[in-house]
Amino acid sequence: MDQKQFVKQMIDFHKTSFDNSFNAMVMLQEQTEKMVSSVLEQATWLPDDGKNVLNQWIGAYKKGRDDFKKTVDDNFKKVEDYFSAADKPKK
Repeated sequence: MDQKQFVKQMIDFHKTSFDNSFNAMVMLQEQTEKMVSSVLEQATWLPDDGKNVLNQWIGAYKKGRDDFKKTVDDNFKKVEDYFSAADKPKK
C-alpha cells in the first residue's frame, strides 16, 4: 500500500473517531443542560442573578465547544489539503 494512501486513511480514521466522540460529548452536555434547565425552573429559592450566571456559563461552554470543533475541523482540512497537494504531480 502506498504510504500516502495509508496516511490518508489514518487521518480519516482519526477524524471519524474524533467526530463520533465529540458528538457523544455534545449529546451528554445537551442532556445535562436540559436537566439543569429543568432544575432551574423549579428552583424558587435560587435568585434570578444565580440563574443568569448559570445561563451565561451554559452559553460560554457552548461557544467554547463550537470554537474547539471549528479549530479541529480546520486543522483536519489543512492536513487533508497538504496530502492531496502532495498527490498532485509537480510541474
